[in-house]
Amino acid sequence: MRITVLAGGVGAARFLRGLKAAAPRADITVIGNTGDDITLFGLRICPDLDTVMYTLGGGIDEAQGWGRAADTQTVLSELAAYGAEPGWFSLGDRDIATHLHRTSLLGAGMPLSEVTALLCRRWQPGVRLLPMSDDPVETHVVLAGDGQTIHFQEWWVRLHAQTPATGFVISGVERATPAPGVIEAITNADVVLLPPSNPVVSVGPILAVPGVAAAVRAKTVVGVSPIIGGAPVRGMADKCLAAIGVPTSAAAVGAHYGPDLLNGWLVAEEDAGADRDPGLAGVAVRAVPLLMSDPQAAAAIASAALNLARELTP
Repeated sequence: MRITVLAGGVGAARFLRGLKAAAPRADITVIGNTGDDITLFGLRICPDLDTVMYTLGGGIDEAQGWGRAADTQTVLSELAAYGAEPGWFSLGDRDIATHLHRTSLLGAGMPLSEVTALLCRRWQPGVRLLPMSDDPVETHVVLAGDGQTIHFQEWWVRLHAQTPATGFVISGVERATPAPGVIEAITNADVVLLPPSNPVVSVGPILAVPGVAAAVRAKTVVGVSPIIGGAPVRGMADKCLAAIGVPTSAAAVGAHYGPDLLNGWLVAEEDAGADRDPGLAGVAVRAVPLLMSDPQAAAAIASAALNLARELTP
Protein backbone atom coordinates (compact mmCIF):
# COMPACT_ATOMS: atom_id res chain seq x y z
CA MET A 1 0.00 0.00 0.00
CA ARG A 2 1.29 3.46 -0.92
CA ILE A 3 0.41 6.13 1.63
CA THR A 4 1.20 9.83 1.41
CA VAL A 5 0.85 12.02 4.50
CA LEU A 6 0.82 15.83 4.66
CA ALA A 7 2.58 16.53 7.92
CA GLY A 8 3.18 19.24 10.46
CA GLY A 9 5.22 18.69 13.61
CA VAL A 10 4.46 16.97 16.90
CA GLY A 11 0.95 15.64 16.26
CA ALA A 12 1.85 14.43 12.79
CA ALA A 13 5.05 12.79 13.98
CA ARG A 14 3.25 10.82 16.68
CA PHE A 15 0.53 9.83 14.22
CA LEU A 16 3.20 8.68 11.77
CA ARG A 17 4.78 6.50 14.42
CA GLY A 18 1.38 4.87 14.85
CA LEU A 19 0.94 4.57 11.10
CA LYS A 20 4.22 2.72 10.74
CA ALA A 21 3.07 0.25 13.39
CA ALA A 22 -0.37 -0.12 11.82
CA ALA A 23 0.96 -0.61 8.29
CA PRO A 24 4.49 -2.00 8.64
CA ARG A 25 4.76 -3.03 4.99
CA ALA A 26 3.33 0.16 3.51
CA ASP A 27 5.36 2.54 1.36
CA ILE A 28 4.95 5.81 3.26
CA THR A 29 5.90 9.23 1.92
CA VAL A 30 5.69 12.23 4.22
CA ILE A 31 5.38 15.72 2.74
CA GLY A 32 6.54 18.05 5.48
CA ASN A 33 5.51 21.62 6.13
CA THR A 34 8.32 24.14 5.67
CA GLY A 35 6.25 27.25 6.40
CA ASP A 36 7.58 27.16 9.98
CA ASP A 37 11.17 27.34 8.76
CA ILE A 38 13.24 30.24 10.03
CA THR A 39 16.83 31.48 9.98
CA LEU A 40 18.25 32.30 13.42
CA PHE A 41 21.91 32.89 14.36
CA GLY A 42 22.68 32.26 10.69
CA LEU A 43 21.24 28.74 10.88
CA ARG A 44 18.37 27.43 8.75
CA ILE A 45 15.94 25.68 11.08
CA CYS A 46 13.20 23.36 9.79
CA PRO A 47 11.15 22.51 12.90
CA ASP A 48 8.50 20.26 11.35
CA LEU A 49 10.90 18.25 9.19
CA ASP A 50 13.20 17.73 12.16
CA THR A 51 10.39 16.73 14.52
CA VAL A 52 9.25 14.02 12.10
CA MET A 53 12.83 12.88 11.50
CA TYR A 54 13.78 12.77 15.19
CA THR A 55 10.52 11.13 16.30
CA LEU A 56 10.59 8.34 13.74
CA GLY A 57 14.35 7.94 14.13
CA GLY A 58 14.22 7.55 17.91
CA GLY A 59 15.97 10.77 18.83
CA ILE A 60 13.12 13.02 19.95
CA ASP A 61 12.65 14.54 23.37
CA GLU A 62 9.47 12.65 24.21
CA ALA A 63 8.38 14.94 27.02
CA GLN A 64 8.27 18.12 24.97
CA GLY A 65 7.66 16.49 21.58
CA TRP A 66 10.36 18.46 19.78
CA GLY A 67 14.13 18.78 19.91
CA ARG A 68 16.67 16.11 20.76
CA ALA A 69 16.48 13.80 23.74
CA ALA A 70 18.92 14.51 26.60
CA ASP A 71 20.05 17.72 24.96
CA THR A 72 21.99 20.53 26.63
CA GLN A 73 22.05 24.25 25.91
CA THR A 74 25.65 25.30 26.36
CA VAL A 75 25.80 27.11 23.00
CA LEU A 76 22.56 28.95 23.68
CA SER A 77 23.87 30.04 27.09
CA GLU A 78 27.07 31.32 25.50
CA LEU A 79 25.09 33.25 22.90
CA ALA A 80 23.01 34.80 25.68
CA ALA A 81 26.22 35.85 27.45
CA TYR A 82 27.17 37.79 24.32
CA GLY A 83 23.73 39.38 24.28
CA ALA A 84 22.94 37.67 20.97
CA GLU A 85 19.34 37.81 19.89
CA PRO A 86 16.78 36.35 19.73
CA GLY A 87 16.66 34.94 23.22
CA TRP A 88 13.18 33.45 22.90
CA PHE A 89 13.95 30.48 20.62
CA SER A 90 15.36 27.43 22.36
CA LEU A 91 18.10 25.47 20.60
CA GLY A 92 19.83 22.46 22.09
CA ASP A 93 23.47 21.66 21.37
CA ARG A 94 22.71 18.39 19.57
CA ASP A 95 19.93 20.07 17.63
CA ILE A 96 22.31 22.84 16.56
CA ALA A 97 24.51 20.23 14.88
CA THR A 98 21.61 19.37 12.58
CA HIS A 99 21.04 23.03 11.74
CA LEU A 100 24.74 23.65 11.16
CA HIS A 101 25.00 20.74 8.76
CA ARG A 102 21.79 21.71 6.95
CA THR A 103 22.89 25.33 6.60
CA SER A 104 26.30 24.30 5.30
CA LEU A 105 24.81 22.01 2.68
CA LEU A 106 22.25 24.60 1.59
CA GLY A 107 25.04 27.17 1.34
CA ALA A 108 26.94 24.82 -0.94
CA GLY A 109 23.96 24.78 -3.31
CA MET A 110 22.23 21.55 -2.32
CA PRO A 111 18.41 21.82 -2.43
CA LEU A 112 16.45 21.23 0.75
CA SER A 113 14.97 17.96 -0.51
CA GLU A 114 18.46 16.50 -1.01
CA VAL A 115 19.64 17.90 2.32
CA THR A 116 16.67 16.29 4.07
CA ALA A 117 17.38 12.94 2.44
CA LEU A 118 21.01 13.16 3.54
CA LEU A 119 20.05 13.98 7.14
CA CYS A 120 17.61 11.06 7.14
CA ARG A 121 20.42 8.64 6.26
CA ARG A 122 21.53 8.97 9.86
CA TRP A 123 18.10 8.72 11.46
CA GLN A 124 16.51 6.07 9.21
CA PRO A 125 12.92 7.20 9.91
CA GLY A 126 11.43 4.38 7.85
CA VAL A 127 9.51 6.78 5.59
CA ARG A 128 10.46 8.95 2.67
CA LEU A 129 10.52 12.49 4.07
CA LEU A 130 10.11 15.32 1.54
CA PRO A 131 9.86 19.05 2.16
CA MET A 132 6.82 20.56 0.48
CA SER A 133 9.13 22.76 -1.61
CA ASP A 134 12.80 23.44 -2.12
CA ASP A 135 11.94 27.12 -2.40
CA PRO A 136 11.96 29.25 0.77
CA VAL A 137 8.43 29.64 2.16
CA GLU A 138 7.68 31.23 5.52
CA THR A 139 4.41 31.71 7.36
CA HIS A 140 3.93 35.21 8.75
CA VAL A 141 1.23 36.37 11.15
CA VAL A 142 -0.79 39.56 10.76
CA LEU A 143 -1.34 40.99 14.24
CA ALA A 144 -4.58 42.66 15.25
CA GLY A 145 -4.51 46.35 15.95
CA ASP A 146 -1.59 47.85 14.05
CA GLY A 147 -1.54 45.15 11.34
CA GLN A 148 2.13 44.42 11.98
CA THR A 149 3.38 41.22 10.38
CA ILE A 150 5.84 38.95 12.19
CA HIS A 151 7.24 35.48 11.56
CA PHE A 152 5.02 32.67 12.78
CA GLN A 153 7.72 31.40 15.14
CA GLU A 154 7.88 34.74 16.93
CA TRP A 155 4.11 34.77 17.39
CA TRP A 156 4.02 31.13 18.46
CA VAL A 157 7.12 30.88 20.64
CA ARG A 158 7.78 34.40 21.95
CA LEU A 159 4.19 35.65 22.18
CA HIS A 160 2.62 32.20 22.82
CA ALA A 161 -0.08 33.19 20.30
CA GLN A 162 -1.61 35.42 22.97
CA THR A 163 -1.53 38.52 20.78
CA PRO A 164 -4.65 38.23 18.59
CA ALA A 165 -4.03 37.70 14.89
CA THR A 166 -6.21 38.62 11.94
CA GLY A 167 -4.66 36.34 9.35
CA PHE A 168 -1.62 34.61 7.93
CA VAL A 169 0.61 35.32 4.95
CA ILE A 170 2.49 32.39 3.46
CA SER A 171 5.37 34.38 2.09
CA GLY A 172 6.90 33.04 -1.10
CA VAL A 173 4.38 30.27 -1.67
CA GLU A 174 2.96 31.75 -4.86
CA ARG A 175 6.43 31.45 -6.45
CA ALA A 176 7.23 28.05 -4.96
CA THR A 177 7.14 24.77 -6.80
CA PRO A 178 6.62 21.36 -5.20
CA ALA A 179 9.86 19.65 -4.25
CA PRO A 180 10.94 16.77 -6.50
CA GLY A 181 8.79 13.74 -5.82
CA VAL A 182 5.95 15.57 -4.07
CA ILE A 183 3.37 15.50 -6.85
CA GLU A 184 4.39 11.98 -7.84
CA ALA A 185 3.96 10.77 -4.24
CA ILE A 186 0.44 12.18 -4.18
CA THR A 187 -0.50 10.96 -7.65
CA ASN A 188 0.77 7.44 -7.02
CA ALA A 189 -0.69 7.09 -3.53
CA ASP A 190 -3.49 4.70 -2.71
CA VAL A 191 -4.57 7.11 0.00
CA VAL A 192 -3.59 10.57 1.22
CA LEU A 193 -3.83 11.14 4.97
CA LEU A 194 -4.12 14.41 6.85
CA PRO A 195 -2.89 13.73 10.40
CA PRO A 196 -4.05 15.73 13.44
CA SER A 197 -1.84 18.68 12.52
CA ASN A 198 -2.74 22.35 12.73
CA PRO A 199 -4.99 22.86 9.67
CA VAL A 200 -4.03 26.52 9.27
CA VAL A 201 -0.25 26.71 9.69
CA SER A 202 0.86 23.08 9.23
CA VAL A 203 -1.30 21.48 6.54
CA GLY A 204 -2.46 24.80 5.05
CA PRO A 205 0.95 25.87 3.72
CA ILE A 206 1.48 22.48 2.06
CA LEU A 207 -1.84 22.73 0.27
CA ALA A 208 -0.99 26.30 -0.77
CA VAL A 209 2.04 25.20 -2.81
CA PRO A 210 0.87 25.46 -6.44
CA GLY A 211 -0.26 22.09 -7.77
CA VAL A 212 -0.44 20.27 -4.44
CA ALA A 213 -4.12 20.81 -3.57
CA ALA A 214 -5.24 19.85 -7.09
CA ALA A 215 -3.26 16.62 -6.89
CA VAL A 216 -4.66 15.83 -3.44
CA ARG A 217 -8.27 16.44 -4.55
CA ALA A 218 -7.90 13.70 -7.15
CA LYS A 219 -7.17 11.07 -4.47
CA THR A 220 -8.99 9.33 -1.64
CA VAL A 221 -8.26 11.61 1.32
CA VAL A 222 -8.91 10.82 4.98
CA GLY A 223 -8.22 13.38 7.68
CA VAL A 224 -7.92 13.12 11.45
CA SER A 225 -9.35 15.96 13.51
CA PRO A 226 -6.85 17.89 15.66
CA ILE A 227 -9.77 19.15 17.77
CA ILE A 228 -11.34 17.01 20.50
CA GLY A 229 -14.38 18.24 22.37
CA GLY A 230 -13.99 21.80 21.14
CA ALA A 231 -10.31 22.23 22.05
CA PRO A 232 -6.91 21.38 20.56
CA VAL A 233 -5.22 18.48 22.27
CA ARG A 234 -1.85 20.20 22.02
CA GLY A 235 -0.65 23.60 20.93
CA MET A 236 -2.72 26.63 20.09
CA ALA A 237 -4.62 25.67 16.97
CA ASP A 238 -7.66 27.45 18.39
CA LYS A 239 -5.79 30.77 18.12
CA CYS A 240 -4.99 30.07 14.47
CA LEU A 241 -8.55 29.04 13.68
CA ALA A 242 -9.93 32.15 15.36
CA ALA A 243 -7.65 34.33 13.23
CA ILE A 244 -9.28 33.04 10.05
CA GLY A 245 -12.81 32.92 11.44
CA VAL A 246 -13.15 29.15 11.84
CA PRO A 247 -14.78 27.85 15.05
CA THR A 248 -12.75 25.48 17.20
CA SER A 249 -14.67 22.30 16.53
CA ALA A 250 -14.05 19.04 14.72
CA ALA A 251 -16.93 19.76 12.34
CA ALA A 252 -15.69 23.25 11.52
CA VAL A 253 -12.15 22.07 10.79
CA GLY A 254 -13.49 19.35 8.52
CA ALA A 255 -15.66 21.91 6.74
CA HIS A 256 -12.60 24.18 6.47
CA TYR A 257 -10.85 21.49 4.45
CA GLY A 258 -14.11 20.97 2.60
CA PRO A 259 -15.84 18.05 0.89
CA ASP A 260 -13.99 18.81 -2.34
CA LEU A 261 -10.78 17.79 -0.55
CA LEU A 262 -11.90 15.33 2.14
CA ASN A 263 -13.52 11.98 1.52
CA GLY A 264 -13.35 10.79 5.11
CA TRP A 265 -12.99 12.55 8.48
CA LEU A 266 -12.18 10.94 11.81
CA VAL A 267 -13.50 12.74 14.85
CA ALA A 268 -13.37 11.93 18.56
CA GLU A 269 -16.22 10.03 20.16
CA GLU A 270 -17.36 13.16 21.99
CA ASP A 271 -17.70 14.89 18.59
CA ALA A 272 -19.86 12.17 17.06
CA GLY A 273 -22.52 14.70 16.04
CA ALA A 274 -20.14 16.22 13.48
CA ASP A 275 -21.65 14.03 10.79
CA ARG A 276 -24.79 16.18 10.91
CA ASP A 277 -22.92 19.38 10.09
CA PRO A 278 -23.99 20.66 6.64
CA GLY A 279 -20.39 21.68 5.93
CA LEU A 280 -19.48 18.00 5.91
CA ALA A 281 -22.18 16.87 3.51
CA GLY A 282 -20.74 14.15 1.33
CA VAL A 283 -17.88 13.40 3.73
CA ALA A 284 -17.84 10.04 5.55
CA VAL A 285 -17.47 10.94 9.24
CA ARG A 286 -16.48 8.31 11.78
CA ALA A 287 -16.18 8.79 15.55
CA VAL A 288 -13.32 6.90 17.21
CA PRO A 289 -11.01 7.43 20.22
CA LEU A 290 -8.59 10.12 19.03
CA LEU A 291 -6.36 10.82 22.02
CA MET A 292 -2.81 9.70 21.16
CA SER A 293 -1.97 8.84 24.76
CA ASP A 294 0.67 6.29 23.75
CA PRO A 295 2.06 4.62 20.60
CA GLN A 296 -0.61 1.92 20.73
CA ALA A 297 -3.38 4.51 20.72
CA ALA A 298 -1.71 6.28 17.79
CA ALA A 299 -1.55 2.97 15.90
CA ALA A 300 -5.27 2.39 16.53
CA ILE A 301 -6.09 5.85 15.12
CA ALA A 302 -3.94 5.19 12.06
CA SER A 303 -5.67 1.83 11.56
CA ALA A 304 -9.06 3.54 11.72
CA ALA A 305 -7.94 6.05 9.09
CA LEU A 306 -6.72 3.30 6.79
CA ASN A 307 -9.88 1.25 7.28
CA LEU A 308 -12.00 4.25 6.35
CA ALA A 309 -9.82 4.86 3.31
CA ARG A 310 -10.31 1.27 2.17
CA GLU A 311 -14.05 1.64 2.66
CA LEU A 312 -14.10 4.77 0.49
CA THR A 313 -11.76 3.61 -2.26
CA PRO A 314 -13.64 2.36 -5.34
